[in-house]
Amino acid sequence: MRIGVRSGKLDPALLEALLRHAPTNGAAVALGPGIGRDAAAVRLGESYLVLAADPITFDALPGRAGAAVVHVNANDVVCLGAAPSWFLATMLFPPGVAEAEVEAAFASLGAACASVGATLVGGHTEVSDAVTRPVVAGTMVGLAPNDRLYTPTAIRPGDALVQIGAAAIEGTALLASQAVEALGRAGVAAGEIAAAAALGEEPGISVVAMARAAWGAPGLRALHDPTEGGVATAAWEMAQAAGLGLEVEESALIAHPLTLLVAAAMGIDWRGLLASGCLLAGVAGADAEAFVGRMGAAGYPSAQVGHFNRTPEDDAEAAILRASEGPRALPRFTRDEALRVLRPKG
Repeated sequence: MRIGVRSGKLDPALLEALLRHAPTNGAAVALGPGIGRDAAAVRLGESYLVLAADPITFDALPGRAGAAVVHVNANDVVCLGAAPSWFLATMLFPPGVAEAEVEAAFASLGAACASVGATLVGGHTEVSDAVTRPVVAGTMVGLAPNDRLYTPTAIRPGDALVQIGAAAIEGTALLASQAVEALGRAGVAAGEIAAAAALGEEPGISVVAMARAAWGAPGLRALHDPTEGGVATAAWEMAQAAGLGLEVEESALIAHPLTLLVAAAMGIDWRGLLASGCLLAGVAGADAEAFVGRMGAAGYPSAQVGHFNRTPEDDAEAAILRASEGPRALPRFTRDEALRVLRPKG
């Protein structure tokens, strides 16, 4: 019996195989598609045209699908060093959708565009029986100067992996909004559930200001926005994109106390939980301490959580998590931990 593909990210090996059959290396392409690449970059005169495309397929927070799709795409563009400037949205609604829900999606989209400095320049809207709940996808476009393009291919052996901001804010807020009863049964107090849900608004999932604070820092090579699969999968993706090995110190990873509470109550691993709202940075080893200080001074809790090294001959040893019980392979989550709670049969 043939088993179909489960919900979540495509297996990296399958994705790589699929990309081999597509034309991805045009003359003007500075950065094309691949594992751990947040966006694309195309040479355009004295600048790089940076483009990112992402949908919102999880059950978004009520009235927040429009905002979420703007932020996840702006996050990807800003990670390459570009200012998010122009946005296109595709919004699909199921038959019978309330007009107020459509209006709320557009309102949140417009407010989010304004907050990141982007203009809505086009897209498509449709009511279709192909979807059973609103599905919103977007493309963000921006420009980066030709002397500021941050890519994982620039990471070198000996560089530090730095985490900026607490991981899994997005997943914590989502579960606290969508799994209220389950959390209550697990003993989480109503006030704690409400506070966890509020993390979706503050600090929120945008990393635009965070990335801008990092731009121009000495030794900064790359920025990566952890999303589906959490901070652990994002770290693995960076190593893959750089073609390097990686060691991550489990005790150094940053998580909000409410994230730890929600994850423990749901029996999930927060390192594999939706993580928009934080960043991973590849920084020259000699500059890592100063970089952590710079981000802390800007108001973002930061820590060096690992370092890159040359890839060992055994690929299974390429990404290592060093924990109190000893080193082991860094976990990868092709299916986000939120899905284990919200769609256990998917």
